[in-house]
Amino acid sequence: MFTYLKSAPPTAADTARRSGVRTTVEGVIADVRARGDAAVREYSEKFDRWSPESFRLDAEQLEKIVATVPEQAIADIRTVQQRVRTFAQHQRDSLRDFEVETEPGVLLGQRNIPVGSAGAYVPGGRYPLVASAHMTVVTAKVAGVERVTACTPPIRGEIPAATVAALHLAGADEILLLGGTQAVAAMAVGTETIPKVDLLAGPGNAYVAEAKRQLFGEVGIDLFAGPTEVLIVADEHADPFVVAVDLLSQAEHGPDSPAVLITTSEPLGRRVLALVDELLVDMPTADFAEPAWRDHGEVVVVDDLAAAYALADDYASEHVQILTTHPREALERMRNYGALFLGEGTCVSYGDKVIGTNHTLPTRGAARYTGGLWVGKYLKTVTYQEVSDPAASAALGELCGRAARVESFEGHARSGDVRAHKFGGAELPWAPVAR
Repeated sequence: MFTYLKSAPPTAADTARRSGVRTTVEGVIADVRARGDAAVREYSEKFDRWSPESFRLDAEQLEKIVATVPEQAIADIRTVQQRVRTFAQHQRDSLRDFEVETEPGVLLGQRNIPVGSAGAYVPGGRYPLVASAHMTVVTAKVAGVERVTACTPPIRGEIPAATVAALHLAGADEILLLGGTQAVAAMAVGTETIPKVDLLAGPGNAYVAEAKRQLFGEVGIDLFAGPTEVLIVADEHADPFVVAVDLLSQAEHGPDSPAVLITTSEPLGRRVLALVDELLVDMPTADFAEPAWRDHGEVVVVDDLAAAYALADDYASEHVQILTTHPREALERMRNYGALFLGEGTCVSYGDKVIGTNHTLPTRGAARYTGGLWVGKYLKTVTYQEVSDPAASAALGELCGRAARVESFEGHARSGDVRAHKFGGAELPWAPVAR
């Protein structure tokens, strides 16, 4: 049994908005594809009022920009990037190349090869998402990506110095002050001055997300991402004040960010509803958090934790926080989440900003089939084969001939027949062309 103390049904307006985004993005991508740099500059002027002589920052500009960032901020960026680097390196070390002789003379192998180039998009808008520089660029470099192009937009005509510093310290090979669909399109299709990349990564607004969706296939992408989501599972022992604060910590990302509480305690749920209203009164980011909570916030009461975990899996939320007496139970009971945050000592904001795991995560139910950005997204896991023993090739050739003819693939069968004949002396079942 579920009881909704607060629910948020989908609205027709949201569907219409997405349709408008799709059409706008199609036009921008087509224009960048056709006119290259001229289109990129036109859209940058239109959307960001930004048209410098060059969007790319040179070494002298980078030095000056980084020098404007306070020393403490630089130190903090270095600390967080080292944490991201350490975790990403553990991920990379967990992926191994191997070669195995599956039978005498038959060698099969696997290699993990980094993509040649990646585009890292770091959003600007109201908030300069400095941490996204760590998540995209540091992770790509740990994977071994040779060239990382980073784009971040100006913010109200100003250079986001801390973001630029973070991109530089993370190891970006080129940094462009360029945002929106035009930046994503330029990196994906290439222009006269912006080289094409193999893979796009990083979060962004609805237009950036839609651009990545439309360009997927022409280039790789990290994942499809929508508005930030948080879901909290809480029992009767959770602190309602902590729950309320943590819900709003993610609602402030934007007016369309879902924030959901699933609890086994109706009194806790009702107390959280009251506390959220109280906290919103003087919250500096209430202009985003309040409509997000009003239109997308939910509080659900369930019978027990088993039901809570099952319902949470149905949501397949980006961030799932477990505020229960035994939070590690969720590791065994749940399977659909972008990232799991266990216990009151852990919060989603740690994952977003400082703890070292990647904050680019699946939304809109995508956690049912994918995890978030990680070092493996920048790698291609490929295989190779070698049959070095003539007898093994002859045996495989006979098997291949039979297996391929079951499927009526005569050409495949003949490739096997030739080896069965050459290495094993088998008769060819078809007449060869005289050589």
